[in-house]
Amino acid sequence: MRLVLQAATFQPLPRPRGRYLHPMELDLTTPAQPPRTADMVSRYMTLTKDVMPRLARTTHSDWPVRNDHCFQRIVLDTICGGVWYDHLHRPAYKNLSFQQAERAVWLCDKIIAGDVNLAVLNAQSLVWRGKAGPAKLLGQDGAARSRSWSGTVQGTRSTISDPGF
Repeated sequence: MRLVLQAATFQPLPRPRGRYLHPMELDLTTPAQPPRTADMVSRYMTLTKDVMPRLARTTHSDWPVRNDHCFQRIVLDTICGGVWYDHLHRPAYKNLSFQQAERAVWLCDKIIAGDVNLAVLNAQSLVWRGKAGPAKLLGQDGAARSRSWSGTVQGTRSTISDPGF
């Protein structure tokens, strides 16, 4: 029996386009899961208890509030369209729906970015609660007044333009 070896023709694989990923760089884990309600609530709590109070003490010193419970009141009243405890069971963070938690995070992000005027939201929250009338919180020019400094807050016509609101 005669064994004949034929020369194999080597065809290189086509070169991948873009950056080549080493097998160790490939993410072979399960696809990312959509955020859960608990994840959104946790993010909301981090923003209102840690991030926003820290910003109010440092770079955002013109904000009318400094304490975590004040940020929570303003955000929850805004997403509920009135005093939050008229719409949610206590404690609020345990009773937020996914959509409410998602809106709360969205609103916190907009406040931090300066896209939504916190002083106007605070003024509205206090009006809903009967703690202050519009005359006390709004100047003659319609600008919201901060209780922590004299003057007016620019851009009082802030509106929430998220279609989910």
